[in-house]
Amino acid sequence: MKREELEHLLRAASRIIDEPDLLVVGSAAILGSHDEAELPTAATRSDEADLAPFDDADGSQSMAIEGALGAGSQFHGEFGYYADGVSIDTAIVGPGWRDRLVLFDPPGAAPGRGWCLEPHDLAAAKLAAGRTKDYEFVQALLDAGLLDHVTLSARLANLPADRVLPAFRRRAEAWLQELGRRPRFGRLP
Repeated sequence: MKREELEHLLRAASRIIDEPDLLVVGSAAILGSHDEAELPTAATRSDEADLAPFDDADGSQSMAIEGALGAGSQFHGEFGYYADGVSIDTAIVGPGWRDRLVLFDPPGAAPGRGWCLEPHDLAAAKLAAGRTKDYEFVQALLDAGLLDHVTLSARLANLPADRVLPAFRRRAEAWLQELGRRPRFGRLP
């Protein structure tokens, strides 16, 4: 995903639900903190953005985004990228995450604005999800020097216990400990 693509998705989604502010979770959230030119390929290869309305108790706004901009939609066919309409609870994040959100507010996104997970919160959520592609994403950001190992370890440790599968937490903690012992970040688990 490129910044101009995220701008387009935010512009379209905000018009669909008639709300300017959307939470950006998933890998596209890294674009709130870094331009794609400074990001490794593994951090920008996704063709989707996960967008969550802040006030969507019944899920109708997320479904409207999904229907109009989601995978297989006319929008996706025309532009080659898409939005997943998700719940604000999709990402597993720790205390204080709202205070750390990064505003993505370029003119091309108007009337939309993206509130992106801070990179360490994003990386901890990715590790909690436990998928290989998420480890590759985090590995690439660590290798590029865009994440601090100590901060990431602390954010992972502070994720709510009731939202992270114990096996996924143990795997992620062990992986981060192993990386911390290496002079240069190493292989995926």
